Amino acid sequence: MHLVIIGNGITGVTAAITARRLAPDARITLVAAESAHHYSRPALMYLYLGHLRYADVKPYEDWFWAENRLELVHAEATGVDTAARTVQLATGQALTYDNLLLATGSVVRTAGWPGQQPSGVQGFYGLPDLEKMSQATQGIRQAVVVGGGLIGVELAEMLHSRGIGVTWLVREPRYWQSVLPPEESALLEAHIRSHGIELRLSTELREILGDEQGRVRAVVTTTDQELPTEWVGLATGVQPNLALARAAGLETDLGILVNELLETSAPGAYAAGDCAQHRQPAPGEVAVEQLWYTGRMQGETVAHTICGQPTPYRRGQWFNSAKFFNLEYQTYGRVPAQPAADTASFCWQHPTRPHLLRINFRRADHVVTGVNALGLRQRQDVWERWLGEQTPIGVVLAQLAAANFDAEFSRQHEPAIRREFARQFPDIAVPKPRRKGLFGAW
Repeated sequence: MHLVIIGNGITGVTAAITARRLAPDARITLVAAESAHHYSRPALMYLYLGHLRYADVKPYEDWFWAENRLELVHAEATGVDTAARTVQLATGQALTYDNLLLATGSVVRTAGWPGQQPSGVQGFYGLPDLEKMSQATQGIRQAVVVGGGLIGVELAEMLHSRGIGVTWLVREPRYWQSVLPPEESALLEAHIRSHGIELRLSTELREILGDEQGRVRAVVTTTDQELPTEWVGLATGVQPNLALARAAGLETDLGILVNELLETSAPGAYAAGDCAQHRQPAPGEVAVEQLWYTGRMQGETVAHTICGQPTPYRRGQWFNSAKFFNLEYQTYGRVPAQPAADTASFCWQHPTRPHLLRINFRRADHVVTGVNALGLRQRQDVWERWLGEQTPIGVVLAQLAAANFDAEFSRQHEPAIRREFARQFPDIAVPKPRRKGLFGAW
């Protein structure tokens, strides 16, 4: 079997490594135009911050690929013939395959603003974007970031680390409004502003202005303000990279349409990761999953199917994590911006520190359905167990210390959290927690 994988991100590389373990005699080829070797995309900002070197963001040494007989082709795939089962490369070479995996990831989404052509205007997704940003922001004093979410906060922190003034335009009236409840948004807005970021809510980009040399000099907002700037970062989201799939005639919608085995509309062709769209997502789940861990899971799952062990993709409990400057955020289960009518939402917030814990639970039986944590590190395995076992909120609160992942001698907030829960929900009993002594619980 010859397996050709287009894309060497987390999905493609996980699929290749898993396939090598399952099919020791298979020929496996990874094709990628962006970089010769796999790198950790979430670690790119730390290259800019100076915390890491490029070698540090490569999870595998250069010898790893030859040692595991994984062929690397550093070239752009320009076409796929699914009938002939060939991949055309920009070099003129053609690769024949028995099975094909499209793991082409995402591309930056842009809105086509007037004046978007000047240099110094860009999105941020991959290594070429980092290199472009590093060069364009040398010695500048002022920048504008457009768009909320996680890419926006990464760009703001990166620029701030070099002493560059940042004005951040977010179109919603509160930060990350589509994802976070109001209390979380307010906490993050205050935290972001405390780092000197000029966060402008309910403000959109209307036009980008360039100078005579073709470089950006200012932006005009929807509030009719002209903001001088030397660089503009577009954090307006990403979308599945469908160019190759569409050229090959595969069925697409928002992403490349796949079934539960991650099979596309063409025999022998699969898609996984950011570029894939589930035809029938499970109830309450999204059709396009653009997260690092779901990309890894899909890569491992599809490799089993390709190697003769058909395995439906099942993501399991939803989780995500991020960092807003020095403030950590974690979410497990489902915590929508607005809870459903059958869901109660308990929220505790520290009166002076950036700490918040929200637990959602069903009103009928008090079973927990999700948690948000800001500034309080939580253990993933504990929350996944509570959610999977449909644990009642009272039991969770009594055992809450078991989920605490903070340093051993850091301040504990469980008693204050339980007191606040008793105030908000006096009719729900919380079992008395077991106390801990020097040698464990008693």
